[in-house]
Amino acid sequence: MTRLTLLRPFLLCAVATAGFTTPSLYAQSSQAASSQGQANAEATFAGGCFWCMEPPYDKQPGVSATISGYIGGELENPTYEDITRGDTGHAEVVKVEYDSEQISYEQLLAIFWRNIDPFAVDRQFCDVGDQYRSAIFYHDEAQRELAEASKAEMEARFDREIATQIVPATTFWPAEEYHQDYYQKNPVRYKFYRYSCGRDARLEEVWGDEAGGPEF
Repeated sequence: MTRLTLLRPFLLCAVATAGFTTPSLYAQSSQAASSQGQANAEATFAGGCFWCMEPPYDKQPGVSATISGYIGGELENPTYEDITRGDTGHAEVVKVEYDSEQISYEQLLAIFWRNIDPFAVDRQFCDVGDQYRSAIFYHDEAQRELAEASKAEMEARFDREIATQIVPATTFWPAEEYHQDYYQKNPVRYKFYRYSCGRDARLEEVWGDEAGGPEF
């Protein structure tokens, strides 16, 4: 199972791995502090290609960092090559670090849904395999309750089952540096991949004018 069978897994990745030097922010936030009403918080979402899940959050006020990575499997220190084989149990995710006084978890969820195909099982758009499954990895009970409520709203809206998983967050492993902020470092290659994968076309089919989510 690979991402964009003809384009992305190793061919596209080989094309994509030139010239990455900008360091990413890997600061660890305290979700426990967030639960007590303090501002620093984190959320973790799987929506297929993590390159494509950073942009909708980066433009939001209150978001201090988006970090692409892997979560959900037992293998320690997984690499991109490990993940693309599809047998580690990890999913590609984006970890969002944010100020909960400026943007709420509910708002982050609204953005998440409108950037995925919620009906796809073990895939997103052209990327096939459980490493590209859609999922919400909650960090505490408050996030779990909000995530489940939002999923119920989506099922009522579409009157069909939603495939997105809601599961507890486990160890988060940051992806290799060349994956971080890929859309900014390699805009032409990123746009080529996104278009070739049919992501925007499918988002518009599912969400119409809401595709891509609101900007708060």
